[in-house]
Amino acid sequence: MSQAARDLGLPEGVAVAASLIDAHAGGLGVIGADVTGYNLPREAQPITSRLALICGTSSCHMAISEEPIFVPGVWGPYYSAMVPGFWLNEGGQSATGKLIDHVVQGHDGFSDLQKKANSRGQHLYAFLNDHLDQIRALGPQDSLTGDLHVWPDFHGNRSPLADLTLKGMVVGLTLSRGLDDLALLYLATVQSLALGTRHILETMKSSGHNISSLFLCGGLSKNPLFVQMHADITGLPVVLSREVESVLVGAAILGACASGDFTSIGEAMQKMAKVGKIVLPNPEHKRFYEKKYQVFLKLYDHQKEYQAIMDGR
Repeated sequence: MSQAARDLGLPEGVAVAASLIDAHAGGLGVIGADVTGYNLPREAQPITSRLALICGTSSCHMAISEEPIFVPGVWGPYYSAMVPGFWLNEGGQSATGKLIDHVVQGHDGFSDLQKKANSRGQHLYAFLNDHLDQIRALGPQDSLTGDLHVWPDFHGNRSPLADLTLKGMVVGLTLSRGLDDLALLYLATVQSLALGTRHILETMKSSGHNISSLFLCGGLSKNPLFVQMHADITGLPVVLSREVESVLVGAAILGACASGDFTSIGEAMQKMAKVGKIVLPNPEHKRFYEKKYQVFLKLYDHQKEYQAIMDGR
């Protein structure tokens, strides 16, 4: 102990907290929040029924269990890797916020979007979300992306297919180049990411996880469209953290335990992780997204068929 203190230049006996991977710290910062009084179903109460989604440039899907669960295409199980005493499975998407930026900024309508958003003093995505609301007002929402579908693995698939050879796909392009077309492609891309989360979720469930709620944090959790699409497409309530930067909360939880403010990480999570808002799925769109999910899975099947044709001798 004294040698370590000298090597690190620290006073002997000073409390030193454990370090943690950033996404794991984000999981600590959200997954243990006390949801009493928020009218969530009883099955959403156990910590093992929650999926922590840390979403930004890329996304990580963190689920914990009392017993080890092996999930194809999902990392783990790792014992006590995130929450002491629980096994961790970690899924992920290699490009989420990065993919949205790539699609939006590469569209011909991007310069028009920038000008109009700047003139209103709005963030680009706040303006796009408002513009989508205007388009929705002209017709039923279900028709907006009924013939526009995106497979989001522009950077390969991390989970649940673990296939780095996969590429992005867009089906339903037209010659339109304006802001309306950009908004619809943006919507279809966000939907595809939520469909990808559902794909990970369904794979976890089929292997033994019993997940009944999503706990979101990170930059994309600030986007109401991204959040609502995850609720609608998974059919699960989404719990948003009061503190968006929940990775910092997770680090603070470790520090608070090291300093003796709490007797366990479990107690610290419950006291320090706070609920900000609950977003519920809209049942009116359930059938539409069931069909979108069927198409989503077909896109993968078709891409593998194309690969097989081209690889054939």
